[in-house]
Amino acid sequence: MTTHPAVPVYATPRKEPRDDGWWVPGPDSFAACALSASARTVADARRFTLATLRGWRICAALTDDAALIVSELVSNALRYGVRNAHGEAGCGRVAGPVVTPAWLALTRREDGVMCAVSDGGEGAPVIGTPDPLAESGRGLSIVEQLSDAWGWTLPDRSGKTVWATLSPRP
Repeated sequence: MTTHPAVPVYATPRKEPRDDGWWVPGPDSFAACALSASARTVADARRFTLATLRGWRICAALTDDAALIVSELVSNALRYGVRNAHGEAGCGRVAGPVVTPAWLALTRREDGVMCAVSDGGEGAPVIGTPDPLAESGRGLSIVEQLSDAWGWTLPDRSGKTVWATLSPRP
C-alpha cells in the first residue's frame, strides 16, 4: 500500500450509481474514487462502496461492514487529513479551496476486501477514549471492531493512507 492512489487507466467507467464522473471502478478487483470536501462526500463514498461490493457479489454482511468502515475512514480523512490552501486541516471548519484531495480505494482479495483512504494529513490516526455522552470519537474503535486488521502508512509530507481489511465471518 502506498500513500498515493494509482492513476485510473480504465477508459469505461460504470454507469452506476452516478454518471457524473466522480468515480472510476477498475475491472473486477480494484475501484477508486476521488473524495471532495462537500457535505455529501461521506454518503457518496458509502454509496460507491455499496455499489462496488455488490457488483463484485460480496456477501451482504461484509458489504455493510465495509460501508460503515469507509464512512468512518472518510470522515476522519475530511476532519483531520484534508488541508486548504493555508495548510489548515478540517474541511468543515476552514475557509479557502482544498488543495490536498483525498482518495478512496477498494480492493477485492481472495479472502475479502481492503478499504483504503488516502489524505494529505501528516498525523497518525489515534484511537481515543471518548466521553460516554460525546457525539464523536468512536470511529477508529468501530473500524477496529469490524475489521480483521487495520493500519496506516507512515505519514510524510504527501500524506498517509489508512486501510482496513475485512473477510466474511464464519
